Amino acid sequence: MTKKMLLAGAASLTLAACGTVGQDDAIETAAAIASAAADMAEAEAIAYDNPLLEKWTGPYDGVPQWQEYEVGQFDEALEVSLNEALAEYEAIAANPAAPTFANTIDAMELAGERFGNVYSIFGVYTSNISTPEVRELDAKWSPKISEAFDKVTLDPRLFNRVKALYDARDTLGLTSQQMRVLERQYDSYVRNGALLDEAGKAQLSAYNSKLAELFSQFSANVLADENVYTQVSEAELAGVPDDIKGAAKTAAEAQGMDGYAIKNTRSMVDPVLSFAEDRDLREKVWERFVSRGDNGDANDTKAIIAEIVKTRAERARLLGYESHAHWRMQDTMAGTPQRAMGLMMKVWPAAVARVDEEVADMMEFASADGVSEIEPWDYLYYQEKVRKAKYDLSQEELKPYFELNNMVEGMIWSAEQLYGITMTENTGAVPVYHPDIRTFEVNNSRTGENIGLFYFDTYARDGKRSGAWMNTLRLGTKLTGDEAGLFTNNNNFNKPAPGEPVLISLDDASTLWHEFGHAIHYMLVDVDYPSLAGAQRDFVEYPSQVNENWLLSEPVLERFARHYETGEVMPQDLRDKIAASSTFNEGYATVQYLSSALVDMKLHMDPEGIVDVDAFEKETLAALDMPEETVMRHRLPHFNHLFSSDAYSAGYYSYLWSETMDADTWEAFVETGNVYDPVVAKRFEQIILATGNATDRIEAYRAFRGRDPDVDALLRRRGFPTDAE
Repeated sequence: MTKKMLLAGAASLTLAACGTVGQDDAIETAAAIASAAADMAEAEAIAYDNPLLEKWTGPYDGVPQWQEYEVGQFDEALEVSLNEALAEYEAIAANPAAPTFANTIDAMELAGERFGNVYSIFGVYTSNISTPEVRELDAKWSPKISEAFDKVTLDPRLFNRVKALYDARDTLGLTSQQMRVLERQYDSYVRNGALLDEAGKAQLSAYNSKLAELFSQFSANVLADENVYTQVSEAELAGVPDDIKGAAKTAAEAQGMDGYAIKNTRSMVDPVLSFAEDRDLREKVWERFVSRGDNGDANDTKAIIAEIVKTRAERARLLGYESHAHWRMQDTMAGTPQRAMGLMMKVWPAAVARVDEEVADMMEFASADGVSEIEPWDYLYYQEKVRKAKYDLSQEELKPYFELNNMVEGMIWSAEQLYGITMTENTGAVPVYHPDIRTFEVNNSRTGENIGLFYFDTYARDGKRSGAWMNTLRLGTKLTGDEAGLFTNNNNFNKPAPGEPVLISLDDASTLWHEFGHAIHYMLVDVDYPSLAGAQRDFVEYPSQVNENWLLSEPVLERFARHYETGEVMPQDLRDKIAASSTFNEGYATVQYLSSALVDMKLHMDPEGIVDVDAFEKETLAALDMPEETVMRHRLPHFNHLFSSDAYSAGYYSYLWSETMDADTWEAFVETGNVYDPVVAKRFEQIILATGNATDRIEAYRAFRGRDPDVDALLRRRGFPTDAE
């Protein structure tokens, strides 16, 4: 059972979805459990008088009251709400009534609502506004929370109730969604140790607690290595765009440094690597960036990684699986590590060959500078030279047309055309956790119904982890009363000096659209049960990757890709250059990503899990014939996807798996001659997005496209040869 399933809670008990089971005693039992929990919640809130324990109030069925929260409140709030959640599960387990869908599955879906709220707020603190105090709390509570929910997962009374229903499932008159919830609940229990003996359960809980502690340590170490700055002079920044220099100047002032400061995050590093003429500076900035977690100091993560990998392997063996990868692949579309490896290796050789071509193109320019070999810190710099020569195009030429506010308007407009939603900015109307955050009300334009509230956290800052991500603070389902959803998008664009625009690259604009695609997906999910609101792990990136395609659609370019100073629309010749260069540098991009995904899978397919991190990384890349001119997008010492939780471990391949469906889906829109075709958009919304995980995702895809996804669509998109070619 995943923690996400266990944390799926709700504010009230709504039994409308249980009509097909319908026994009065079952409904009364579930209602009694909910009533007892509500009484407990009210009593605890009064007794402790802690804002974090209070019910969310205000519009949109209640929103977090960020202005009332303080870090010092979390110890008490986590303890009280966690104990309350465990008491709710205990009430279900100890219920003397025979198991019914209502008094077991519904009750479990609803348990832990207050803890879920506290934990979601704590998640924002650890990801967006972290301090040493927050990191200490995370290190303290992560193993405690893991241990507590292991008690639920490994409670034989709960499993026996679920098993009784599972064994009788064909006689219960369940709806299709109820059947899927029950089957997934049973499978999750089994996968996560419910059939182990008591000694095995104790060992499993020890493994999980240990991993939770290690994940927290890893995240803290990487964040510490990202919260550092490289002080540079104006002369060293020759060639770097003015907007990046302005952000570096602002950062230096904030840090009390002279000159300029380059923060050790991708949003600052990549522009320097792309445009700085000073090769020594590029090397220095690159070296510091790729060495996060790998400096042999207090923030070094290699020993932590070795412990994580070993513990994962031992846990998989205890659960009866060949490796951690085999265990993690159970609830995925791919199904097995070998099938995921098969897709990756179908693309890898073409990507490596393309890198060789790209490097050959660069050498003409590098040689003119007296550079005899392209080093990793040269790649982006000479890539820009080639882009300019081949297509008379540079990222700097594009950035004036990709002003952040215009792009935000464009991504919202695009979603409104496709899916019948409207978004209206209401910044200042609700509390936020940082002054830079904007908020938007989301409504269904067809019915007028409120969908929820969108928080937009766009700028990098100390205490905020790097990268871009989306999450939900609440997602309504029919069982929980269809409350308004609370959605967030988080990016790390460089905050400009006052009055200056934020000009972003085409790649950054794609990231913006990508994360918003996640938000759109969850805004449109319409399912009966909280545990069906998510998606299989190698499906979850698919809706977000599809959404990137509309960024360069003609209507968006026409309306929103306007020069930030003149307001003039992007000229057609510039649009043509973008189209002509659409597969430019795909070798580099694909090799960086795929090397990370392949190393991840190979690392976690090892049954023993004994690893020298540095040696493993080097040996695996050598065996893959990794081009020396570049590195993994995420080296193991700072690979947050893999080692800050289990979430993407043996799962980084999922971006490629999802992009295969994305490329094939985009061709379905293109084939109509109108990429905003309302018929295809409606089918995509209703069959793919709205259904969450209510049906098997490969079956949903087949229902949408009429067949399995075609990998050739992915190869065509990247400009790689297909099998037919």
